[in-house]
Order: sequence, then structure tokens, then C-alpha cells
Amino acid sequence: MHHIDPKMQECIENCLACYRACLSTAMNHCLEAGGKHTEPDYFRLMMACAEICRTSAHFMLIGTPHHRHVCGECAEICAECAADCERIGGMAECVDACQRCAESCRQMAA
Repeated sequence: MHHIDPKMQECIENCLACYRACLSTAMNHCLEAGGKHTEPDYFRLMMACAEICRTSAHFMLIGTPHHRHVCGECAEICAECAADCERIGGMAECVDACQRCAESCRQMAA
């Protein structure tokens, strides 16, 4: 098994935490709340965020240098998702997870 740098390990953990938070929040809180929580553009963004986080973690775990490109996109999507979740309200866990992931991924993309 290849050695994973501590900063990369932290980013992997942040990506997986964000994946869990976005998917769980969307499938539980948002679907149950309805209204603005299930507007198509917002709901698609949450699903995109969850998926890019999972993909970023996967790329880092398999050790491909292409993780930088994926992490760059992940940082953008997470920042956008955090802003939307904050705007809609009631999803502090998702906002925090997205912000942590965005910051970690920015570092990995650099």
C-alpha cells in the first residue's frame, strides 16, 4: 500500500464526511422538508456535491495524480453547495462539511 501524506489523508476524510453529510441531508432532511429544499437546481447541486466528494476521495485513495483536477472541481462545487445550504437554512452540518471539504480540496488542487 502506498503511503498517504497526512494532508491528503485529512482531505480524504473531509471528502468522505461531506459525501455522507450531503447525501444524508438530501435524502432525509430535504426530502422530508420539501419546498425550497427540493427545488431541482438545489437538489441536483447537493447530489453533485456528494458525488464529486466521493470521487475525489476515490482518486486520492488510488494514488492517481489526476486527483488534483478532481479536487479543484470538488472545491468549487462544495463552496457553492455550502452557500446554498446556508441560504436555505437548517443544514449547519452540511454547510460545515462542505466548507471543510472545499478548503482541503483547494490545498490538494494547488
